[in-house]
Amino acid sequence: MVAAPELISSKSPRVSAARRLAKRNFRGKERLFLAEGPQAVREAAGHGKTLVELFATVDAAERYADIVGEAREAGARVHLADEDVIADISTTVTPQGLVGVCRFLDVPFEEILAARPRLVAVLANVRDPGNAGTVLRCADAAGAEAVILTDASVDLYNPKSVRASVGSHFHLPVAVGVPVEQAVQGLKDAGVRILAADGAGADDLDAELDKGTMGTPTAWIFGNEAWGLPEETRALADAVVRVPIHGRAESLNLATAAAVCLYASARAQRAAGGCRSVTSN
Repeated sequence: MVAAPELISSKSPRVSAARRLAKRNFRGKERLFLAEGPQAVREAAGHGKTLVELFATVDAAERYADIVGEAREAGARVHLADEDVIADISTTVTPQGLVGVCRFLDVPFEEILAARPRLVAVLANVRDPGNAGTVLRCADAAGAEAVILTDASVDLYNPKSVRASVGSHFHLPVAVGVPVEQAVQGLKDAGVRILAADGAGADDLDAELDKGTMGTPTAWIFGNEAWGLPEETRALADAVVRVPIHGRAESLNLATAAAVCLYASARAQRAAGGCRSVTSN
């Protein structure tokens, strides 16, 4: 008879420590965050020494044996747990049986500048974690080299943000807590053109594409979901650009507008021969 696998206790200090990471102050103190589900855990396991621990139900460990193996190879401690323990750690209504504890990923702003990025997304006063994660995913998909969250934006490691990025947290460098003025000046000094995305912008995205002005290194500033960008932030940009509404929709939400703008730049830069293909590794 095969012995039942030993499961970690709900009273274990490791479980308690992981549970506390649902709160921002504990994440900041420990510089650790949670990644839930097979996609996020797989990405974490493949990202150097990012994955510290993995909690998995017996069923999930069997179903995703390859991911558990990658986690072990990456040096992560693997704990088998019953479903109640996973539910206690998880921040989702329907956990998928895998919860990883990961080290923070953000990098210094100066490191982003030193890499001479050609396409950057700057999130200024973005407060909704789901939107932040989705814009990060859009930036990743469009081939951006970096994302910057200003000092007034949501926590990069909020569980909703991590889930919404669907693994993109592990794909490109992100700087956090950068004052918007510092971000803009640093990027300008690095030769990056600054475009502010705003529904009331004086410049039209289609017109910008037609003029052929978007093939240069570009940073897009995206503002708060409710009130957009304040005048002082728009004044920092080289141009304030609106996405044209050709139909009867009142507006686009933040993530959709970001996707349109970032892909427009990615296409213009590829046409100019100055940006890698968004499908390259």
